[in-house]
Amino acid sequence: ELIRRFPAPDVVVTDGGTGLRSALDRYWPRTRIQRCYFHIFATVKRHTTLNPRLTAGKKALALTRDLMAVKDLDAAAAWLGAYASWESEWSQMLKERTYAKAGIERPTWAKPHQRWWYTHIRLRRVQGLFRQLIRDKALFTWLHPAYLDTDGNRTVARTTSLLEGGPNAAIKRLLRDHRGLPEEHARTAVDWLLNSLTEHPHDPWDLAKRHLVTSQAPPTRVDPDEPIGPAHYDTGLTAEEGLWARKGWAGRS
Repeated sequence: ELIRRFPAPDVVVTDGGTGLRSALDRYWPRTRIQRCYFHIFATVKRHTTLNPRLTAGKKALALTRDLMAVKDLDAAAAWLGAYASWESEWSQMLKERTYAKAGIERPTWAKPHQRWWYTHIRLRRVQGLFRQLIRDKALFTWLHPAYLDTDGNRTVARTTSLLEGGPNAAIKRLLRDHRGLPEEHARTAVDWLLNSLTEHPHDPWDLAKRHLVTSQAPPTRVDPDEPIGPAHYDTGLTAEEGLWARKGWAGRS
């Protein structure tokens, strides 16, 4: 619903969020995709950890780190060759299966009646990630010659850092510095922050006057002679209420 409101750009740099790809295919089918390198590394790290136990996992993590060092098309071609070698070297291991039987612990992600599952499912997920990115041509879009300016600088980023380190970080910092804001107040604060980060922010006084005109209700007229509430809410004192000054032993015997 958000992207359908905007004209399709040449390239989208995405973190690979769930559902985003289907939305891009529907509304921006001709837009090229560049997957954020930082999020690729974060996904691989989640599957392998930073200290993989298996050699295949260590090499997969090293391969992902090498991706961060790619700066031109020659290096991109070399990386694709290194990945193909990784798949070839560990193809048999990635096909290994574990069969359900007594004494074998069933992983939490396996279905109750599943008779077998892949032994190295986390490495297979790394393989699936890179296969999809290569198939979608979403790894090296930023290196395409069409995205160079007259000075030879890249016009397409390879990460979403401009967004994460800019507006997103500013929003998180705002809400952290002003913890405890009511939800509606927090929304207004974020709206104001995003307005200040735009190329042509609105004038604050114009916004304030517009808010006052639309939200301020006319004052209610009160008749000074009209009693406020029933008589038993009045300001007078009665003996029945026990409000008179008293002397004595105050209940002491």
